[in-house]
Amino acid sequence: MKIITWNINGYRSAEKENRIKELIKKNQPDIICLQEIKMNDKVQNTYGYHCYYNFAQKKGYSGTMVFTKKEPMHVIYEMNLDRFDSEGRFILLEYEEFFLINIYVPHGGRQKENHPYKFATINRLLEMIKCLNKNVIVCTDFNIAHKEIDVKNYKTNYKNNMFTLEEREKIDELLGCGLIDSFRSLVKEGDIYSMWPNGFHARERNMGWRIDYIFVSQRLENKIEKVEYLKEQLGSDHCPCIIQIKI
Repeated sequence: MKIITWNINGYRSAEKENRIKELIKKNQPDIICLQEIKMNDKVQNTYGYHCYYNFAQKKGYSGTMVFTKKEPMHVIYEMNLDRFDSEGRFILLEYEEFFLINIYVPHGGRQKENHPYKFATINRLLEMIKCLNKNVIVCTDFNIAHKEIDVKNYKTNYKNNMFTLEEREKIDELLGCGLIDSFRSLVKEGDIYSMWPNGFHARERNMGWRIDYIFVSQRLENKIEKVEYLKEQLGSDHCPCIIQIKI
């Protein structure tokens, strides 16, 4: 099975440039999890997939979406957090073998003004994962870089949003719930990122952050065949992450 996660930073613009079609044609994924779709109506071309949406109440903002070849048993769109649920940041699909979670964690704010909201979201996710009775796959823009190896300029970012100690410890808590960072289970090298800030030719210079992840249950670790970031895939300031896993 191939699963892709991607903060697409606006589905319509990517669709207009045929980036979705390009991604599907090159990789033939079974499931695609998209974050920050920034739209409020369904697409006409679903490329033969079942398609599930969670739109934000605010037009042109946030939102998540899942393409899947196999129809799930159940779909859940809320985490019982009022602000979070109003922003369309969550889709849970239940299959016979596993739960798939697509979650777009709040940014937190440049001045960390939204950290209470961000931490409340992650805490609720942790509670939910602990209650699930099957293997779990979490596809996410987590808006946190976990280790120094995950930020190009880590020395100047220790006190900045997305790399504070308090945020990084939340990933430690997530891993403590029995999940693993699927990419780091296979790849230990640095200079591999998933998001590059706009301006200063950051992407060309590889001045990036690894804040997009596919977390999986520890029990699935020996079933992971490959995980990689598709840096050459354009269409967003983030690139997709793809996992190939036997499940």
